[in-house]
Amino acid sequence: MITSTGNDKIKNVIKCVKQSKERRKQGVFVVEGIRMFSEIPKDYHVESFVTGEFYDKHAELFAGLKYEIVSDNVMETLADTKTPQGVISIVRQFSYNIVERILEGNSIKTTDAEVSGTDNPLLIALENIQDPGNLGTIIRTCEGAGVTGILMSTGTVDIYNPKVVRATMGSIFRVPFAYVDDLIGCVKNLGENGFATYSAHLQGTSFYDFDYRKPTLFVMGNEGNGLSDEMTAVTKDKILIPMKGKVESLNVATASTVLMYEAMRQRSY
Repeated sequence: MITSTGNDKIKNVIKCVKQSKERRKQGVFVVEGIRMFSEIPKDYHVESFVTGEFYDKHAELFAGLKYEIVSDNVMETLADTKTPQGVISIVRQFSYNIVERILEGNSIKTTDAEVSGTDNPLLIALENIQDPGNLGTIIRTCEGAGVTGILMSTGTVDIYNPKVVRATMGSIFRVPFAYVDDLIGCVKNLGENGFATYSAHLQGTSFYDFDYRKPTLFVMGNEGNGLSDEMTAVTKDKILIPMKGKVESLNVATASTVLMYEAMRQRSY
């Protein structure tokens, strides 16, 4: 049993929780709690740290996995939540070539062996989203709405931030995503290759006026500043979610949900 927070493994987990640079360097991220632990694809599991009480209750879940028993005080030090559930795991990061595979007409294989259909893709692009809760919620909603994949600018918050991971409620394991160095160029390229590209914009036309049953890309902007003019210029249409009362706009996660589910409605019902 590990009882000291000065243990090298424990210090490494803490660094991976707190530092995006360290996560990138090692190619890993950290998940916490039994729900996330139970959904880790086995090929991506690196190592888990578990209290004795948790292990005694769930020993069967650790068959074939690398793990260490730790004391309660060590777990409290590792945890990013106020009431730790007793298990924290290190997981390998994922890699998806979303745009290349879609343009080549290929499917995208997710970590749990499911395949996202790309015959009629629905994508969402995020430009400089900063709030971890927003990103996590968008990822979770993407799974629920059947989105093919998520594209993000390099200025978007780290998807492996523990708060993002926790907000996805496990969807991070099943929704393909990629950071794109030139997101504007990528959106333009997709528009030139058959995608209907839409920017969420306050000067747009009501989103109800468009047909999303063909390959579609929604582009969402930063919480405070919205989309850049450069990004807006490369999309084919600007769309607006109509508002009543004195509300000017919705939270970016809420707005993304409205758009994704309208696309799902048109395609499925």
